[in-house]
Amino acid sequence: MTPPASGRPWTNSLAIAGWFTLAGLAIHMLTNGAYGYFRDELYFLDCGQHLDWGYVDHAPLVALVARVGRMLFGDSLHAIRFLPALAAAAKILLTGLIARELGGGRFAVGLACLCALAAPVYLALDTLLSMNAFEPVFWMASVYVLLLAINRGNPKLLVWLGVLAGLGLENKHSMLFFGLALAAGLLLAPERRWFAGGWLWLAAAIAVALFLPNLIWQIRHHWPTLEDLANVKRVHKNVELSPLAFLWQQVQIMLPTSLLVWGAGLWFLLFHREGKRYRALGWTYLAVLAIMMALKGKSYYLAPAYPMLFAAGGVLWERLAARAWLRALLAAAIALPGVAIAPTVLPILAPERLIRYQEALGFSPPKTEVHHAGPLPQYLGDMFGWEEMVAAVAKVYYALPLGERAQAAIYAGNYGEAGAIDFFGPRYGLPPAICAHQTYYFWGPRQYSGAVMILLQSERRSAGRFFASVEDGPVLDNPYAMSEEHYTILIGRGLKQPLARIWPLLKHWN
Repeated sequence: MTPPASGRPWTNSLAIAGWFTLAGLAIHMLTNGAYGYFRDELYFLDCGQHLDWGYVDHAPLVALVARVGRMLFGDSLHAIRFLPALAAAAKILLTGLIARELGGGRFAVGLACLCALAAPVYLALDTLLSMNAFEPVFWMASVYVLLLAINRGNPKLLVWLGVLAGLGLENKHSMLFFGLALAAGLLLAPERRWFAGGWLWLAAAIAVALFLPNLIWQIRHHWPTLEDLANVKRVHKNVELSPLAFLWQQVQIMLPTSLLVWGAGLWFLLFHREGKRYRALGWTYLAVLAIMMALKGKSYYLAPAYPMLFAAGGVLWERLAARAWLRALLAAAIALPGVAIAPTVLPILAPERLIRYQEALGFSPPKTEVHHAGPLPQYLGDMFGWEEMVAAVAKVYYALPLGERAQAAIYAGNYGEAGAIDFFGPRYGLPPAICAHQTYYFWGPRQYSGAVMILLQSERRSAGRFFASVEDGPVLDNPYAMSEEHYTILIGRGLKQPLARIWPLLKHWN
């Protein structure tokens, strides 16, 4: 049950959750304007200009968030990353609220929120505009509603669980896995009785209704997301981990010392006399862990589940660590490593200093995709080189004879390059890019004939099979960009077949 928020208004458990929430927001707003736009952000901003009920490789909500954020705040780095920073703050607040609902007081709330603030994976993901920043909010808001229903004996509250689950599915499809895990957790706990009533089924119906527009889009477009996922699995794009390696990466990305808290939290939920009332949450974590292992998911796919374990661990340690010095030692065990590791995941050091710092610290976030290589971790390396690439394309474009320039298309090899052309290009007077990668494929080749095309990330040998002549342009070689963004811009002339005819052959979903 929720304890009363006793104590002074500025230092009670609610206030402590609030202070950590503000700290999380401040950290991201002070640091998220460095480096540059991330590859996926440029794609999502473009999707925001083409609002739809679905996209090849993501659910639709992030496009709407990009559109709304851009309209309200502008398109600077701070502006497009403000809503993700708010989501980071909301996650911390929910962590504190869950700790209180589990029976925790000031120390439990503070320790749980500290873990949610310091976790390297959250610091990295919440810096960027993506669905990953919002996913923990939907998962943990669902958990909070579930706790309210348990503690108040009021299954009517589960209606809000349906709303959150439906919106969560429109944010990221992995909400389905969490929903299945939550159902399994309820079946293995006394709350299985809710399946005999109507409120849980009403919640499920609401979730399905909210998800239905995206589902219809998938059906109408012949399930592109499933095709995309099948391609990813077929080419082994992602790093595939054994169960033991997956668990070890959980320890790394959540902050190694925080295992003391979330491990204790899992034990509390499954075995402790007080925590067993909330056993459904412990089974939920184990179920979603098993699902992610079975599907060979990326290690951070499980990250949204940990705030509830931080909260439960905070409650247990509040019971066990009565002495002030022991509580201080436990907080220091989270805070000090968190401060040390933060510069490896936040864009706050100059790139060359970051490389040296990672080497000195002996810590680098684990790799999640096989072929992404560069001097920096991918989520930082993919912030470099985009505007320089667009400036180089502009030089090529304006060097074309006027007659060629009027019909020249800019063909991007992937969505990052296409997004960069569409975002930065208007400053240089460039036309929008065409691209057959991911959702850009649906937007088509427009009216271009292919007579003249500026080719980004195309191999000369491959281009030679399609064009009558191929000319080398400038070389892109930003030292901090990912390896795939080091290439020669090509100019192809005389496409051997009409572009509209070969467009289906260019489709590239992975």
